[in-house]
Amino acid sequence: MIGFLIRKIGYGFLILLGINLLTFVLFFKVNTPDDMARMQLGGKRINQEAIEKWKAERGYNKALFYDETQEGTQRLSQTLFFQTSRQLFTFSFGPSDAGRDISTEIMRRAPASLMLALPAFLLGMAISILIALVLAFFRGSYLDFWGTIFCVVLMSISALFFIVAGQFMFSKVLQWLPVSGFSWGQDTWRFLCLPLAISVLSRIGGEVRFNRSVFLEEIDKDYVRTAKAKGLSELQVLFSHVLRNALIPIISSSVAVIPLLFMGSLLVESFFSIPGLGSYLIEAIGAQDFAIVRSMVFVGSVLYILGLILTEFCYAWADPRIRLQ
Repeated sequence: MIGFLIRKIGYGFLILLGINLLTFVLFFKVNTPDDMARMQLGGKRINQEAIEKWKAERGYNKALFYDETQEGTQRLSQTLFFQTSRQLFTFSFGPSDAGRDISTEIMRRAPASLMLALPAFLLGMAISILIALVLAFFRGSYLDFWGTIFCVVLMSISALFFIVAGQFMFSKVLQWLPVSGFSWGQDTWRFLCLPLAISVLSRIGGEVRFNRSVFLEEIDKDYVRTAKAKGLSELQVLFSHVLRNALIPIISSSVAVIPLLFMGSLLVESFFSIPGLGSYLIEAIGAQDFAIVRSMVFVGSVLYILGLILTEFCYAWADPRIRLQ
């Protein structure tokens, strides 16, 4: 198991190196530091002296990959690619284009994202499994048919619609909850209640359909027929056998999503003014702060790769044959 895990971590590190190279090319080769300076300083009429000053203040005046003016290993180490990559891989992201420390902002905003995303993930997972079990129990009935139709309808509606409709109904019409904002303390739940409900509702349709398909696939297997032949009821078989075996693919598919919770929900945090990582990324894109955007892309890549490694580990733990692949 240890060898399997080390091998997967090695693959993940190589993928991360490739992602880092690709994002660097996109941020500094396709969109050059001169272009960044012009967008930050106000257009094409800015003189070259102001551009060079802006680049020097942020360390963007170095050679990209190879510096012929240096000697020895400094030809590679004193380059923009090496310096920015070292910052990313040591998680010392440095200052943003606006001057604030990116690592400090990430640590400050991460709790708000977790307070929204983690309950939404756990609650959504529990509700989707429960509804899928009910639909699987009444498979072939009108309840199963209309329940599946309702899930397809939920999948077809954009999350933006749920956000706007929820704010209008519960904040403007009923005035039960604040339309946006966030504060730490006893009133925190009032600011998170509506975003949490919308986060669950916007993805419940797809999860119910997936879980229902997994349950129906398990119901047709031989061990279920054997359990029924021994005299167990449909409900006992569903909860004692089908649920336990179906949880393996359900949990494994959900593990990859867990690291992405740290990134927060881009739309929900932005529309409800929650100071999390999702709104941080949206604000950086709007302000054209490339240092923040590149750092957040790297953080998201690291978390996603860790999620995939954890998923592989869960599969290997459930099925030892996978360790030999």
